Amino acid sequence: MAGEASIISAEVPAEADGWRLDRALAAAAPLLSRERVKALISSGAVLRDGAPVRDPASKARPGSYELRVPAPAPAHNVAQDIPLVVAYEDEHLLVVDKPAGLVVHPAAGNLDGTLVNALLHHCGGSLSGIGGVARPGIVHRIDKDTSGLLVVAKTDRAHEGLAAQFARHSIDRRYHALVAGTPRPSEGTVDAPLARSTANRQKMAVVEPGRGKRAVTHYRLLQPLRAAALVECRLETGRTHQVRVHLLSIGHPLLGDPVYGRPRPEHRKLLDELKFRRQALHAVHIGFKHPVFGANLAFDSPISADMQELLSALSV
Repeated sequence: MAGEASIISAEVPAEADGWRLDRALAAAAPLLSRERVKALISSGAVLRDGAPVRDPASKARPGSYELRVPAPAPAHNVAQDIPLVVAYEDEHLLVVDKPAGLVVHPAAGNLDGTLVNALLHHCGGSLSGIGGVARPGIVHRIDKDTSGLLVVAKTDRAHEGLAAQFARHSIDRRYHALVAGTPRPSEGTVDAPLARSTANRQKMAVVEPGRGKRAVTHYRLLQPLRAAALVECRLETGRTHQVRVHLLSIGHPLLGDPVYGRPRPEHRKLLDELKFRRQALHAVHIGFKHPVFGANLAFDSPISADMQELLSALSV
């Protein structure tokens, strides 16, 4: 694929008629960020009926658009020999069991030592370039201090197929979380839109319908603990900090969460004793249809050792 643009066909549905074009196309082509789509439009790389459209703020019309994504520039990311736990790998994708503390892709403040740097070493450069130079192969991500499973695309075909499944919410993603208190009822659904907090742009917050992006988390109690609980969360959507903010919104913040946590005195003492310094959240399961071969794949990861130690200490 070196030197060749990737062609993405995006179908704007009737309900997006009149939206800003960059917004509509970002929704229709979920593997591209809105900023990436905006830049493509401005550069004349988005076509409608064979003619370029160049105004990101113009109104979208239902129908087909063609996005010509330039071949990625040579990656400035450095391949680094960082150990990886690989749950599955073939020529199109791999599933990685990420440890807590590992950033997924380079960004300000973390320009190397990331999962992308490790993947470049592991894969020898065979990562999908659709996501751009900064994050080759990354279809979705989990927070730096969340551990567990995520899938990575090695080819553009896999990237497009996986992104489409994420957009359809057909990928089965489950997390185990240690939370303060015991949820009542013991299972339920949090359907609450999320957006950047107006008070702190580093945080996400539940907002009024129509303001943010729809976010849906299904939860169920797995094990009551001492003033705490082990909870499973199944994600219907995948927004930034979704599990952390949704559980906080129903009164059960994650133990150890440095951003959203509200530690009780007994928890604070235990967390200090165990030197547990992160949100107690682990991506325990991921299931999806192979984007090339069509087989149903599912992978599980036992919760990480530090969370297991905390769970044992909280057990009644």
